[in-house]
Amino acid sequence: MNESLINPFTLSHPTAVQTSLFAGALFAKFDPTGRFIASGRLNGSAEIWDLETRAPIRWLDGHVKAITSIDWSRNSRYLLTSSKDWNVIIWDLSSTYDPPQRQKSLRFDVPVVSASFHPKNSQIVLVLLATGEAYVCDSRKQHRTRTELLEPLPDEVEEDEENAGHGTQRAGMTVARFDPSGKNIFVGTDNGYLLVFNTRTKIMIGRHKISGAGIMKGFDFTRSGRRLVTNSSDRTLRQFILPTYPSLPVDADLHNPPSFLDVELEPTHRFNDPINRTAWHAMCYSPDGDWLAGGAADPAGHKIYIWDISNDGAFASALDGGREPLTYLHWHPSRSSFASTTNQGSILIWHCPNPERWGAFAGGFEEVDENVEYEEREDEFDIEDEAVQFERKMKAEEEEVDIDTVVTGTQAAVVSKGTHSGNMGGAATPIGTGNGHTMDLDKLGSGMDEIIDIETSWAEEEPDLDIPGGWKMKVIMESSEDY
Repeated sequence: MNESLINPFTLSHPTAVQTSLFAGALFAKFDPTGRFIASGRLNGSAEIWDLETRAPIRWLDGHVKAITSIDWSRNSRYLLTSSKDWNVIIWDLSSTYDPPQRQKSLRFDVPVVSASFHPKNSQIVLVLLATGEAYVCDSRKQHRTRTELLEPLPDEVEEDEENAGHGTQRAGMTVARFDPSGKNIFVGTDNGYLLVFNTRTKIMIGRHKISGAGIMKGFDFTRSGRRLVTNSSDRTLRQFILPTYPSLPVDADLHNPPSFLDVELEPTHRFNDPINRTAWHAMCYSPDGDWLAGGAADPAGHKIYIWDISNDGAFASALDGGREPLTYLHWHPSRSSFASTTNQGSILIWHCPNPERWGAFAGGFEEVDENVEYEEREDEFDIEDEAVQFERKMKAEEEEVDIDTVVTGTQAAVVSKGTHSGNMGGAATPIGTGNGHTMDLDKLGSGMDEIIDIETSWAEEEPDLDIPGGWKMKVIMESSEDY
């Protein structure tokens, strides 16, 4: 049976362009609420657009070279921008200044390829450099560090005559991402390996060979973090179901790390263009993980391919966004919508148009082809029918009124309470004396609290100020106003 008939609220995939924003953007990303979208530009500036007014509301000028990545904090207060000018800047969008105040700047010795916030604390930042190195930068007072993620090398290397004296070199890192929980960091290398590091200890806990992948180019996770899709130089998207990685103890010896999970992952699905053999610029999951969108690196058009993951990865449709080639793709965090960026800087907002069915709003409603003159009855829109109202008044007049009983003290409160609740003249319910035991909702399920999540507790130490409802974004337009 068709699933859309069973559940009409099932999230579908976008099919048409709703609007276009000319932002001069290299790429664009929705914020976690889905109301705003941030774009990075070639001249080193970034813009924040309000999708309700379809106008830019904040301008971030802090870089002198092209923006390479953008990331939002979990409640949209902070925005991170990385650039080829070797800097990573964290902006505080609650600032009333224009441009907003810089919360922090991170300086490196080489261009920055990408940077991202920890999902639970914006003071922890993952940075990938153009030299193939990845760093975890922790700005908290008790944990202030800048640690490089290193793949362990074997203690003894057997060298043959061909590579004698050269030793073993670590593979270059080409992509780095936090998983949705923030507990682990996934790193792709230029020799087709997937490395997994523990965020708290920075120790490698997993290494997976992706057969035939070549250079790893991109990752995306489902919201649960159980599924991962990879983009690689062999022009194939691969979906994996990730294994469960053990959590390292608090007293783990960093100098003698435990053995890691070293297995080859087999993809559950492979997605490619068998006819044109097109590479992929970007890919993204829908919020429920049932759809996968891939942005093709087609130099002659704006092509987006959709696969139905809930239907065993079947191909669903191909979308055409015009002649301007696609450079980036990002799905809305909660709706059937995504934003694709063209090489000319336009941001296309896609949606899923639904035909209006007025018959769904009221039972017995019938649509007509032509307007029909309708004659309204006198009592048609009355809250209560006149006959029912008259009958209720007559019954109220027939009831006997007790004028001899005098009620005082606690009994009066009980009777008055019963009167307000519609208990007209009925027996009053006794009020409890307060000696009974009350239910403490905070103690429900306290047995589960005994299992302490070490990784989450570590990440939430010294929390940032990105609190829901605890800040306001200053909107800079023709007239300033707070949202």
